Amino acid sequence: MKNLGKHIKKLRLQCGWTQVKVANQLDISIPAFSKIEAGITIINIMRLKQIADIFNVPVASLLYAEFHESQYTTDNRIKELQKSLSERDENILELQKKIIGLYEKQEQWATEESR
Repeated sequence: MKNLGKHIKKLRLQCGWTQVKVANQLDISIPAFSKIEAGITIINIMRLKQIADIFNVPVASLLYAEFHESQYTTDNRIKELQKSLSERDENILELQKKIIGLYEKQEQWATEESR
């Protein structure tokens, strides 16, 4: 619900409205509306409809914004993790090369000592 609250705040700011104005239109307290924007309050369908009407947007667009934003965040996190895994794979390959090099040196020293 945090993303929904962020979207509602974005709509409010686009309209140039204060929290006071929107809270009054919803007939709720300013702290109650602030909690909606902060994503603290779970919004029921009736309140969601009220908010959509105030901003003259479909309820579905509010819900889509919630889904889209969380999907975007998830996609970005997946990309970050893939990059991190790739970097670790490269580090592992470098460490393997060093181990092979040390093993070869050890073999070379052992051969020289046996002469």
